[in-house]
Amino acid sequence: MADDLDVDAMLARFKERAAAVKKRNLPPVAGEERTRFIEQAKTDFMDYAIIADAQGHLADGILTLTVDLRPEDERGS
Repeated sequence: MADDLDVDAMLARFKERAAAVKKRNLPPVAGEERTRFIEQAKTDFMDYAIIADAQGHLADGILTLTVDLRPEDERGS
């Protein structure tokens, strides 16, 4: 399985998922259900966006994702 993994393609799919969550239509729900749906969408977007921004490295069957969560002005080059 590891030999078949295209890390860049996987990260691109997560970027597409993050964009899809942003465009997701709000179903006809109200009250607490609406609040839960919106909160879940925020969490889904954050999770997908974090992985989409990762640098991926596959070596010896181990996938390592590195995510720099520092503000852009504090990141190294």
